[in-house]
Amino acid sequence: MIRLHDKLFEPFIAASEIEEAVGRMVEEVKADFKDETPIFICVLNGAFMFASDFLKRYDQPCEVSFVKLSSYRGFSSTGIVETLLDPPEDIEGKSVIILEDIIDTGNTVKELVAMFSEFKVKQFKIASMFYKPDVYSGEYNIDYVGIKIPNRFIVGYGLDYDELGRNLPEVYQIKEKDMINLVLFGKPGAGKGTQANFLKEKYNLKHISTGDVFRYNIKNGTELGTLAKSYIDKGELVPDEVTIKMLNAEVENSTEAEGFIFDGFPRTKAQAKALDDLMESKGMKIHATIALEADDEVLIERLLERGKVSGRSDDQDKEKIKKRFAEYNEKTAPVLSYYEEQGKLHRVNGVGEIEDITKRLTGVIDSIHQNQSV
Repeated sequence: MIRLHDKLFEPFIAASEIEEAVGRMVEEVKADFKDETPIFICVLNGAFMFASDFLKRYDQPCEVSFVKLSSYRGFSSTGIVETLLDPPEDIEGKSVIILEDIIDTGNTVKELVAMFSEFKVKQFKIASMFYKPDVYSGEYNIDYVGIKIPNRFIVGYGLDYDELGRNLPEVYQIKEKDMINLVLFGKPGAGKGTQANFLKEKYNLKHISTGDVFRYNIKNGTELGTLAKSYIDKGELVPDEVTIKMLNAEVENSTEAEGFIFDGFPRTKAQAKALDDLMESKGMKIHATIALEADDEVLIERLLERGKVSGRSDDQDKEKIKKRFAEYNEKTAPVLSYYEEQGKLHRVNGVGEIEDITKRLTGVIDSIHQNQSV
């Protein structure tokens, strides 16, 4: 186990496995270019160790040059690729082989293809030491792959966490805290708020209700609250990126929590993906989505009873309640499908005594904890 900045990393890929993969890639490239002199372009900074090991073993004529691109900040890709060092100009008519450290989303690949399409090269190939097929867009072919890996944040062998770890001869992955991160769904009246209060106490979780977060930021006049209010005052939806920044601040301010309950977000597939990206940027992930379910008639009766106490007009009108249910069904179904496809969706019966519903929820969470430790 090693520590870089504020994070712990555990061994993932041994130096011997990397060495074997580099040797295999060298032989593949040599076989394809045995009758010509290719030019290898090392993508800085990350690929310097891979390029060094590769070129020391490449015993045929070749040329070497460098480009420098950047798209990462901390744990995640910004999605914006900057060119910091341009490619050489004398490559017309030559076979170009890009040496990359890692390919994940494909943003850098897209930039490289665009960059070299301006030159009349003979051939253009891409060789990547590490490759994340689960998140790659698949837009361009990756010709030579060293090691395929799942979508994990890794350091070592040229890869860094805020510039630390590049010099490590092996690869490490971020060590997740023993935590549980949940998304809680349920129609109005399903009891999300009540159950979230029980769960946060039992498991030391931070309950992040999007509505509460918006109200706090707007009431206190924060920069994000002021920005959100400017959209609300115009009758427009607050952009997802503003909401995500608010959630990011909540996560960063809850370092003692052993996990999070997200309530009221995400409401669309795009938001669900944005939340996944946010959690990944923190070295975390959503472990489960729990949908509290109950028949509409049961929930209508609950809300009508609640309306007598709360005074909320939308809890006192049966037709308004039904419209809220219809809107929930329309918007939430695609999001539930998103999590179901990931095997993270758990449907829990939300009918009965509060204590009984809590037992069902804790049963699901305890089973997730057990699976994590296996």
